[in-house]
Amino acid sequence: MGWDIIIGVSLESLINATMIAYALAAIGLNVHFGYTGLLNFGQSAFLGVAAYGLAMTVATFGLPFWVGIGVGLLGAVILALLLGIPTLRLRADYLAIVTIAAAEIVRLFFRSVSLSEWTGGSDGLQAFSDDFYAMNPYGSALEIGTVISFDARELWVMTVGWVLVAISVLIVFLAMRSPWGRVIKAIREDEDAVRSLGKNVVSYKMQSLILGGVLGSLGGYIIALSKAAVQPDTFGTEFTFYMYTIVILGGAARVFGPVVGSMIFWFLLAFINAVLPAAITAGYIPTWLMTTTQAGAVGYIFVGLGLVLLLIFRPQGIFGDKKEVMLDGR
Repeated sequence: MGWDIIIGVSLESLINATMIAYALAAIGLNVHFGYTGLLNFGQSAFLGVAAYGLAMTVATFGLPFWVGIGVGLLGAVILALLLGIPTLRLRADYLAIVTIAAAEIVRLFFRSVSLSEWTGGSDGLQAFSDDFYAMNPYGSALEIGTVISFDARELWVMTVGWVLVAISVLIVFLAMRSPWGRVIKAIREDEDAVRSLGKNVVSYKMQSLILGGVLGSLGGYIIALSKAAVQPDTFGTEFTFYMYTIVILGGAARVFGPVVGSMIFWFLLAFINAVLPAAITAGYIPTWLMTTTQAGAVGYIFVGLGLVLLLIFRPQGIFGDKKEVMLDGR
């Protein structure tokens, strides 16, 4: 593999559908963690509910595509209410415990053999994206140079995805500069002080949980539509931890932090995963030390090591403020 191909693969990761999905998910998580101080470890559940809401509505029940979009968003709102009502009056660690459990419950629910008639079980669902691709205005692939290429389907998903990213960033920008946003950020700093001013802290936290969940759930649509399939293990617990990595990498409580963090995260991962196999094949890395099948896991180790060093020497991320990640855990 030549350097031009390696660079091409890495640059594709800056704008492709996977990066967009993680950016949308991280934008929602940034509302929870960065701005409100909510320790939500179940963000993947919101994406799973939205993705399966769309897939089941269309593939299982034969309803129109746009009804599926509405069902997925409604599911994200209901999930936020179910998670928030019993926990938001308690300390932050209770929300963390409940949400990480909820993410696994949602994954196992969609994976259940007894419900496979509707959810597809561990195989997931397909045949729900035809109406979406029928709206595709692109008739040919896009080639940038000699190594970067996107076919018409990828272009359509990426176009819709970047529009959703722009809308989500604008919503967060406007919300956090409104009186509502100032209350949200004050809750993160000292919710007792906010409560003493007569504000309903639980209500504001619930609104934040719903907003972040809905924005994050848009990433579930992008994942489902880009693959034209949904599978429950896609929305595992590690998905949420990747999102936390992206939020902290870009800078918590920064409007563009999740987008920049997602781009950096996937660029580094794609670059390392392309360089290591090439170095092994070329003989620069001996096979007794590492084989090409082990390169992917080692790539995650290197990225993880880099992120650990980032947290040690710059815990606020690339563009963040150190105060934004110093929560008191109440």
